[in-house]
Amino acid sequence: MTPAYLDPRTGDTFPLDEPRWCGPEKAPLLLTPLPGIGRDQIDPATRSLWRYRAALPFAPDDPITLGEGCTPLLPRVLHGAPVHLKCEWQMPTGSFKDRGASVMLSLLRAQGVGAVLEDSSGNGGAAISAYAAAGGMAATIMAPASTSPAKTVQMRAHGATVELIPGTRQDTADAAVQRAESVFYASHNWHPFFLQGTKTLAYELWEDLGFRAPDNVIVPCGAGSNVLGCEIGFAELLRAGAIEHMPRIFAVQPAHCGPIAAAFLAASDEPVETPILPTIAEGTAIAQPIRLAEVLGTLRHTRGGAVMLTEAEIEAALFGLARIGVYVEPTAAQPMGALAKLLESGVVTPEQTTVLVLTGSGLKATPRIAELMGLAL
Repeated sequence: MTPAYLDPRTGDTFPLDEPRWCGPEKAPLLLTPLPGIGRDQIDPATRSLWRYRAALPFAPDDPITLGEGCTPLLPRVLHGAPVHLKCEWQMPTGSFKDRGASVMLSLLRAQGVGAVLEDSSGNGGAAISAYAAAGGMAATIMAPASTSPAKTVQMRAHGATVELIPGTRQDTADAAVQRAESVFYASHNWHPFFLQGTKTLAYELWEDLGFRAPDNVIVPCGAGSNVLGCEIGFAELLRAGAIEHMPRIFAVQPAHCGPIAAAFLAASDEPVETPILPTIAEGTAIAQPIRLAEVLGTLRHTRGGAVMLTEAEIEAALFGLARIGVYVEPTAAQPMGALAKLLESGVVTPEQTTVLVLTGSGLKATPRIAELMGLAL
């Protein structure tokens, strides 16, 4: 079957020959299910996520790549249990967002898109800026005025036009949707091609683990692109007969901004009332995730779950990882805190194969980490 855009809420499909970022009623899109690949379809000569190009809906002859993917998988013992740390912060721009940026912009450029708009609290904008620059594309990034200068400087250095928007992260997202009338909206939250990039994490974990699936994958979750990417990738591998079971996928959110976790824990299909407060885990501070239904569906049908962490628990996880040499931003440390809770409850057990996905470099959050340590910069 020819790949197509899919509105998962209506079942409507749209051909890929026309660039689009949403459905006719402004619904977020996915792609129709793809068949997946086996190990013989991996390109062993390519040392990047493009080694899995056969798993994509189409593969440009000249993808925009900076060597993203192929990140280390470190075996460690945490909270008394053997786990694997997937070091996604070791990407060209310092976060997992490079997977989605590389694939999304490569496919959009092949569709004829030359200028893009993105909204981001930091890492997404940095990734889109870098890959747009590498691909000769123009990028405009809208970011909350409170965004860390370390991240906006990175965007500007790549030549992107950066617009700082007063108010909340949601105010920035709303402003970007309005601007999408005049420039193509290549949103890491909206565009299904971005998920085609994040799904390569599943393929890579499969290869890292000797062509088998882990039992558990624990990921920080804001809008859910890693949750959905893992589900899409592992579902393709299952469809292809390359794995025997789906891993359980666990989403971790800060208690100060955890709408997906709150809905899951309330067994609700709709948003539930939950506090929205400032959090040190700014990369997961998405108050109104547009793919709430899809993310909840993934957590449920993989028999995974959701965990919420206090600010103190996130800070403890951050420094717990730093003390073993792993320097990530607070957002990325959340799986460490979730692991402790899941082990304590018996939901995850030491004999299982568990992966903690660590998404962003601590270098991105040095001012905030210094503040937590009581240091003046």
